[in-house]
Amino acid sequence: MAVRLFGTDGIRGVANIHPMTAEMALKVGRAAGALFLREDRQHTILIGKDTRRSCYMIENALTAGLCSVGIRVLLTGPLPTPGVSYIMRSLRCDGAIMISASHNAYRDNGIKIFGPDGYKVPDETEDEIERLVFSEELEQIRPVAEKIGTAKRIDDAVGRYIEFVKASFPKGMRLDGLRIVVDCSNGAMYKVGPDTLSELGAEVIPLANRPNGLNINDHVGSVYPEEMRATVIREKADVGISFDGDGDRVVMADEDGRLLEGNAMLAMLAVDMLERGMLPKNTLATTIMANGGVDKALAPMGGKVLRANVGDRYVVEAMREHGLTLGGESSGHIVMLEHNTTGDAMIAALQLLAVMIRKDMPLSVLADVYQEMPESHRNVPLNGKERPSQEQLDALCLEVQDQLNGSGRVVIRPSGTEPIVRIMVQHEEIRKAEALGRHLAERVSQL
Repeated sequence: MAVRLFGTDGIRGVANIHPMTAEMALKVGRAAGALFLREDRQHTILIGKDTRRSCYMIENALTAGLCSVGIRVLLTGPLPTPGVSYIMRSLRCDGAIMISASHNAYRDNGIKIFGPDGYKVPDETEDEIERLVFSEELEQIRPVAEKIGTAKRIDDAVGRYIEFVKASFPKGMRLDGLRIVVDCSNGAMYKVGPDTLSELGAEVIPLANRPNGLNINDHVGSVYPEEMRATVIREKADVGISFDGDGDRVVMADEDGRLLEGNAMLAMLAVDMLERGMLPKNTLATTIMANGGVDKALAPMGGKVLRANVGDRYVVEAMREHGLTLGGESSGHIVMLEHNTTGDAMIAALQLLAVMIRKDMPLSVLADVYQEMPESHRNVPLNGKERPSQEQLDALCLEVQDQLNGSGRVVIRPSGTEPIVRIMVQHEEIRKAEALGRHLAERVSQL
């Protein structure tokens, strides 16, 4: 077990190369199934996927592994990650697995595992699944005859999820009169996005809604929102929305084509909830990488920002621990626990549209509450050297605190996926941020 299977968001890699092989998926299915066998009864696990060609291979391998330990499998077909979380809770499943590499290109794929409560399983559960994969214990679990599991496809999963997200929209409110550009990333949102918005009354201009197994995230979607932005301007639309491949990230554009990423959307949602007295403890949760402009947007109303480690799972854990309902990441993961247990791009977009309608303001005016603090980003390659300790990196942060004069933030952290150290400096003056970024990059390279 030289290389850990699970990263910050499940297992991920190039499809058909370790660890994302059919053989490994079968073992993961067996291990996850064995872990969920808690009582002497039939257990059920839901499997969803995005639109990558390799999902067929991984889906069948996971299904075989789960059935081989006696699990009943329900298959949704292409469905956004938040839809998988909702459907598994609706059907009282014991767990769920989403097959997706999120915003990555089609050649990659991944496996995300949800527990019976609909939340992504914690590190401890992933560690136990990984231990079982590489142990001999699973050989003892070999049900036969009628105790072998079965697999069944759910034909109306997309429709169920659409009704669920529509129910999060304020009762009696409609999107009549709004022209909305929707970039579906040729991914799992290709039906959900356009259908949800049109059923609520919007005039929808769809983009990247014809997946072919190879075009998911192919210069479209939340990582590449340029075409969505250009279409908003060309079509004189009111709003643009770009989803990622599995529908848990979103980027929006206002009527002028200005892009609004996770920090801006969190600020707008938090300010609206503060105004309505609906933000628990007047606090939202985000990560250490969130822009300081979020803090400034909330401060005039007494709002606060709680920061967690990078990764939407850690944001959700912080939200649950502190009793918060709004959280997310700069990347566009927006979590609203009053509606769903994981990042839900469709629900986040609907809530912002509801703010527009309730206040009778265009998105550009709402977005004025957030002013981004200039940032400098540096990646320092390790070049084969041992990763610096957290103590060393923290000491470097302390060295520059005085130079920030309370007008910025600095984060230095090892990457969880690459042999590099990431540096972020935020300061009200971009030249100061760039200078400190260069200085810290040199200091890290000397460790």
